[in-house]
Amino acid sequence: MAFFALFDSKLRAQRKEEEAENSRLEYERTRRLLGLKITFPGDLGSDEIWWRDHFLWLKDVGYQLRPRHAPDWVPSWQGTDKYWGLCEDSWRMHSTQIASATRTSDGARVALKRIQPSLHPYEIEVGRFLASEPLRQRENHCVEMLDVLQVPNEVDETILVLPLLRPFDNPPFETIGEIIDFTLQVFEGLQFMHKHRVAHRDCMNLNIMMDPREMYLHPFHPCRPSRRLDLKGPAKHRSRTECPPRYLFIDFGISRRYQAWQVAPLEPPIWGGYKGVPEFQTSNEPRNPFPTDVWYLGYALQQQLLEVYRGLSFMEPLVSDMLQTDPAKRPTMDEVMSRFVPTYSALSPWKLRSRAVMKEEWIIMRPFRALFHWLRCLGFLWRRLPAIPSLTV
Repeated sequence: MAFFALFDSKLRAQRKEEEAENSRLEYERTRRLLGLKITFPGDLGSDEIWWRDHFLWLKDVGYQLRPRHAPDWVPSWQGTDKYWGLCEDSWRMHSTQIASATRTSDGARVALKRIQPSLHPYEIEVGRFLASEPLRQRENHCVEMLDVLQVPNEVDETILVLPLLRPFDNPPFETIGEIIDFTLQVFEGLQFMHKHRVAHRDCMNLNIMMDPREMYLHPFHPCRPSRRLDLKGPAKHRSRTECPPRYLFIDFGISRRYQAWQVAPLEPPIWGGYKGVPEFQTSNEPRNPFPTDVWYLGYALQQQLLEVYRGLSFMEPLVSDMLQTDPAKRPTMDEVMSRFVPTYSALSPWKLRSRAVMKEEWIIMRPFRALFHWLRCLGFLWRRLPAIPSLTV
């Protein structure tokens, strides 16, 4: 009976595919009769035309865009029975200003960010300053601009070449020690920026990324990070404990660099940059941007860590102070670091190696996941891997 049921399910699946193809063909015929342009999921979007038009120039200067942006691109699923969603060239980036590419000189995978200097006049200046030789230190957690390309014949179009990164919480954290490692790095990174008189002014969760090159054995797809580059399976990775990643701040579009004498520089709120910050809910008066950075980072930790994972109560008092409504009552990043170090140092090795349990996790699966977790931890202990991955002492 099971055999016939399996056979019947295959027939149903085949019939469903045939119905979908018939619907697609009928849709195509209707569009042609009406004189409309035929578009299907996976086809080149209107916002991608700019990248297609600059494909050959980018190739000449050393950056190879994906096949879908080539001037002579023909979808790999066209004329075949392939489902478009399984083809590498069917997927597009979520942001219209970003494209993924390969640097032809060494095969490195990069992200190309299209900017208009007239709208963000300080982005290149701040990025170059943070990547300058004197600031190349371990505490610097700012993404490095690998190259700056001036688009020919377009005065207000510039392309920033950046390393290809992932969201900082994808894949999810596995241990409390890994969460502490992330928190320590972003605290350290923002403290470093403030020390050098740079205010990020938009250090929300989307502007904190992870450099995962050591974690992933095979390249992941830039549009579907959970899949391999060829989409023929999941992108397998090692844990953060085995291969500690670096967490980086990105997007300096509204960042500012101040002189040493500007003890409390005042900046007005920028549309889209200070959304939700208490001091700008009732007034649009200029404010000191450094306490606003502290609020933004505290809000990111609250939303992406404290409200997602269990067992982080030791972080709550500090994050709560970072979210004080009155900017004058928030700690500086120096104070944040001085409070956080003794906080995590007081935790036991057992706590640091304990599993990072999500609050929405299915309770029935917890015992099995806990067993597998501690078996892995035995291997980490045998290899003498530190509980807080990037700390070697």
